[in-house]
Amino acid sequence: MQTKPDHRLDWVRSAPFFLVHAVALAGVFWLGWSWSGLLLALGLYAVRMFGVTGAYHRYFSHRSYKTSRPFQLLLALLAMTSVQKGVLWWAAHHRHHHRTSDQPGDTHSVLQDGFWWSHVAWILAPMNHDTDFDKVKDLAKFPELRWLDRYYYVPAIALAVGLYFAGGIWALYWGFFVSTTLLWHGTFTINSLTHVFGSKRYVTSDNSRNNLWLAIITLGEGWHNNHHYYQRSTNQGFFWWEVDVTFYVLKALSWVGLVWDLHTPPPHVRDSNRVTDAAAVAAPAAAPVAVPASLTPAPSLVSLSSNPR
Repeated sequence: MQTKPDHRLDWVRSAPFFLVHAVALAGVFWLGWSWSGLLLALGLYAVRMFGVTGAYHRYFSHRSYKTSRPFQLLLALLAMTSVQKGVLWWAAHHRHHHRTSDQPGDTHSVLQDGFWWSHVAWILAPMNHDTDFDKVKDLAKFPELRWLDRYYYVPAIALAVGLYFAGGIWALYWGFFVSTTLLWHGTFTINSLTHVFGSKRYVTSDNSRNNLWLAIITLGEGWHNNHHYYQRSTNQGFFWWEVDVTFYVLKALSWVGLVWDLHTPPPHVRDSNRVTDAAAVAAPAAAPVAVPASLTPAPSLVSLSSNPR
């Protein structure tokens, strides 16, 4: 696929991204293999993946539950250790994705622009560097979030420095460089793979799919067709057999009062608007199906009533 003029990458500004990959790949030859190092990498992968899924996505982008202002700040700090830019930047781009999903203008559509763009290149392109504050007015009113969005590298650097002082080069390598590389590509699979591989339970205006394996590596985000059908839901696994670790953690946090008002799909929404055409389910690149206006959960994209108290 020919590169579009506005899809060219900023190679200089993207140098740290590629450097992290290079260190993660080359470091094992220098330091040697370590099973305990791998456990550290996977442990921090899981904690920071929750920052991406439970904070960046389900809270800041969709406001699918409520929390206090102090805990909102903690969620933002945790999410930003994932090294995926600022909290307002992430939410603004994700909200735009939902408004244009798999249509021209989608931020990262594999159907429109191919695997490379949807998986990683979009985040490195100059056209996507800035934060569209008009899309996150509900979040931009908090000065601490605006500060974090401007200095988005601070939480990640703090994590890297903390790992170094806690465990030296070994902890820095496995806990930051290896873990971050795995975390990036785990997160990116939702953009590049869940609109191609999997099953389609609900009629939506895009090609979103449900995928168990991607749900496992992303703590529940793989139930992507569920999510695009009813975006306001805190749980993305709508049924008990759909593994959704992010929701389990949020549920536990609600038991101790740190979050509340977790929104789940009403039974009449969960059980309607099913795909019955087997051909539509099987075709990974099928044209988007129009959703009846009465079933489109557009108002749930951003619930402005979810402001922290």
